[in-house]
Amino acid sequence: MDATLLRSVSLFEGLSEEDLQALAGNLVRRTFAAGQMIFSHGDAGTAMYIIESGDVNIHLPGEASRRISLADLAGGEFFGELALFDEKVRSASALATTDVVLLELEHGTLEHYLETRPQAAMAILRTMSRRLRETNAILSGRVARNVDEEFEKNLSWSDRLADAVAELNGSWKFILCLFGLTVLWCVANTNWLLESPPDPYPYQFFNLALGILVGLQGPLIVMSQNRQSHKDRARADTDFRVNLKNEVNIETLLRELGEFRAEYHRGSRSQ
Repeated sequence: MDATLLRSVSLFEGLSEEDLQALAGNLVRRTFAAGQMIFSHGDAGTAMYIIESGDVNIHLPGEASRRISLADLAGGEFFGELALFDEKVRSASALATTDVVLLELEHGTLEHYLETRPQAAMAILRTMSRRLRETNAILSGRVARNVDEEFEKNLSWSDRLADAVAELNGSWKFILCLFGLTVLWCVANTNWLLESPPDPYPYQFFNLALGILVGLQGPLIVMSQNRQSHKDRARADTDFRVNLKNEVNIETLLRELGEFRAEYHRGSRSQ
């Protein structure tokens, strides 16, 4: 089997070309139809899979409308790798969302491979360690955060100026000040007060100043609106992470509660 696909898999990125070729010869090609379960949560885990073609959804169990989707994977990505090392039950379910072709690597196959090529073991373990650290940082870290505070800390003086201009332009203060300045300017530049006013009617200098003001306001307001859209997207991403973590925790609590009830009923019957 060609090792081209293995080169793109991060789990094996530290392997030499010779090691990749040797590993590729141990892979088994599996096909699954769209809608077919590849494995389910709680199944015995004995192999990992590399997606050659198609799409796979990783999710926590539940009714079709209540599944907690964890990831959507495509060609070149892999899943189920923890089974290669601990052979514990699957911590999530994998569903083929399209017709999919997978390359299967069994625990026993990898064990024999590493016995004959011990230099490849450290490369795989380094990659696994990095991936586990990243996952742990996501799951154990504090997901909830104040997006507004983080944005405020990173604002430059130009960003603050743009926000101030946008806030001022959307207020009655600006409207009243501009109206008052216009009336004052018109009165001050009439022949009633001065024989030769500096900006007589039709107030060309004042019109120029207003044109410059309008020209500067537009970009500053757009800058502020763009930053607000970035802030909204950050809020949405934070809300998604919080909701996902809450759903995972609730699902875990319900499962543990169900196991506790089952154990309690077994104990009651035995008495």
